[in-house]
Amino acid sequence: MDTYHKIQGLYKRDMNKESSNYGKFIIGQYSLPEFELLKNILWEWTEKIDGTNIRCIFYTNPLIPNKIEFKGKTDKAEIPKHLLIKLQELFTEKKLQKIFEMGEDKFDVCLYGEGYGYKIQKGEKYFDNKEEVDFILFDIKLGNKWLSRKKIIEIAQKLNIKTVPIIGEGTIDEAEKFVKKGFKSTFGNFIAEGLVIKPKYELKDIYGHRIITKIKYRDFKEELNENS
Repeated sequence: MDTYHKIQGLYKRDMNKESSNYGKFIIGQYSLPEFELLKNILWEWTEKIDGTNIRCIFYTNPLIPNKIEFKGKTDKAEIPKHLLIKLQELFTEKKLQKIFEMGEDKFDVCLYGEGYGYKIQKGEKYFDNKEEVDFILFDIKLGNKWLSRKKIIEIAQKLNIKTVPIIGEGTIDEAEKFVKKGFKSTFGNFIAEGLVIKPKYELKDIYGHRIITKIKYRDFKEELNENS
């Protein structure tokens, strides 16, 4: 099943190695023309989780012996052993067969999420129990179709797993201002990594790529310090 598509940053970056701003956002220069065109429509904001990209692939063909496969951001990425054990507890064949139709003509399923917690991100900030790990769902692909947020939540509830929390909605400019000032994570008393935002209703460009972007607090942190 496909790796998760790249989420383009909101702005272009200064790629001049001689520049003092090398690698930083060029504020106002959108990385894709679609972002500028759609900047004033309603976008849905979800909290960006600091972790490692995980795919849970469920093969619906009864003839395939190993119906569940766990992969990282790439097919060669290694999943930490303690996280893999957690994934095997959360996703069992019995659970998935109750939700998705089985058959040689049925679509395979890929659940995309973030593995986070102990030894995955710096600070281990998401849990009071410092050695805990978990998986949080942010997207599901059934065959070639991306499922709606409503359907994702329904499936997550049946699997008893978490989904990335919705923080709010608004324009791109409103989302940028919200991230710039820093907002408290829904997981604890710390500044969230940022937002992943996409149009309230699924949109794609002329090449069939989804319209989606991310806004990270750290991309604006240095700018704020310089202006303070």
